[in-house]
Amino acid sequence: MKTVTFHNGTTVPALGMGTWNMGDSASRRHDEISSIRAGLDAGIRVVDTAEMYGSGRSETLVGEAIRGVRDDVYLVSKVLPSNASRQGVRKACEASLKRLGTDYLDLYLLHWQGGVPLEETIAGFDDLVAAGLIRSWGVSNFDTDGMREIAGISASTPCAANQVLYSLDYRGVEFDLLACDRMAGIVTMAYSPLGQGGDLLRAPMLRQIARRHTTSLGPATTAQIALAWVLRQENVLAIPKAGSPRHQGENIAAQEITLTRDDLARIDEAIAPPRRKEPLAMI
Repeated sequence: MKTVTFHNGTTVPALGMGTWNMGDSASRRHDEISSIRAGLDAGIRVVDTAEMYGSGRSETLVGEAIRGVRDDVYLVSKVLPSNASRQGVRKACEASLKRLGTDYLDLYLLHWQGGVPLEETIAGFDDLVAAGLIRSWGVSNFDTDGMREIAGISASTPCAANQVLYSLDYRGVEFDLLACDRMAGIVTMAYSPLGQGGDLLRAPMLRQIARRHTTSLGPATTAQIALAWVLRQENVLAIPKAGSPRHQGENIAAQEITLTRDDLARIDEAIAPPRRKEPLAMI
């Protein structure tokens, strides 16, 4: 497995698991829990969730899925900007920990920048590190300006990660943000790495490339090509959601694919990389 390393020396596989919209359906609950457990059994370590996801239902589901194997998980959650005051992050974190059934988070992120000054939020994160409630902190949906602002704020522990939208149909971060994070020693986490909707995965270009590759599960799929494309980047941790063990297995098998120079050239021809600064995409 390809890996990424955080500022504190912790190394994890570059493929993680996202949980957005998981925990919302009783009929899907068994498959979703089984999917997370299948990922952990296969060596995935990062599980990403947030207090916002289903108003805590995702965290509750994750807590059930990792029960008994917490030490094998690199657990990530996120605090809403409305809860990001110095006292608010403590209260929100404790509520997340209760839903997750654990006494610490490996990484705690500010979900996006809101009205609370970053200095105050980061001071709250430092408090949580000192109290042993989190091991490290980071942000989500921050562009280069926001990352530069963070770099200018004094903190006891550095920013560990920046989670952003990154996929074949959202390439804007390639212009400068990926390099900015990498040079600062900050891991970029890619959410929704398979894109939004089915148009991307039905693209003739991806179908052509998929026909040239196989995995241990059989012929490659367009989704596996799209995921392999994100995973090729250094210092990027992809966190696709997989709602079933079968889907999880397909994501894991995508790690077996090495895209060729010709593959990458075909992709760039069909979906051009950014040639100028673009507003940071968010969903």
